[in-house]
Amino acid sequence: MIIFLLLFGVSNSGLLAQRVRYYTEEGIEVMPVHIDPVTGDSLPVYCLPMQYVFNKKRFRNSKTYDNYWRMVNDVRKTLPIAKEARKLLVVAYDTCQNMSSREQRKYFKNLEKQLWVQYKPQLKKLNYRQGKLLVRLIDRECNKQSYQLIKDFLGGTRAFFWQSFGRLFGVSLKSEWEPDGKDKDLEDICLQIEHGLI
Repeated sequence: MIIFLLLFGVSNSGLLAQRVRYYTEEGIEVMPVHIDPVTGDSLPVYCLPMQYVFNKKRFRNSKTYDNYWRMVNDVRKTLPIAKEARKLLVVAYDTCQNMSSREQRKYFKNLEKQLWVQYKPQLKKLNYRQGKLLVRLIDRECNKQSYQLIKDFLGGTRAFFWQSFGRLFGVSLKSEWEPDGKDKDLEDICLQIEHGLI
């Protein structure tokens, strides 16, 4: 199959200029790229999916081992909620594009009521550690702080209220996801869970 694509890609440069996409039996996309503008020769380029390599975890003692697996379980519990938040955010942005500000306020008020009914039982089951983690995972998934999301959709007063409320319990809605810094271990766990490695 790959040899056929190679031969087909080199011999039919006129067809390749139309941005025709080919796939191997494994589902890997092959996109031709023109190299020589004079002759029109092209060479197929294989777009492989991203592969991650992780070091084998070594633990100093049983306490670090237990802490690691507690963190894995917390991420397993909160990551789906953060991913669902990203989906809801995309839908909300798309929906409110053509609305007036009054219609947007009404839409977000109704959306907030629906979300409280739908997610309150699930969120009440989270412990303190998982709640703090959820705030950071929402930033990871949405590329925006929870504080900024609340401010965009519900206004600055509500964002200030929830930030103050969270501060009473030691949770900051302005905390940012740092995959190369303090959240490196959590980022590795998230990637491994997303790819079914743990």
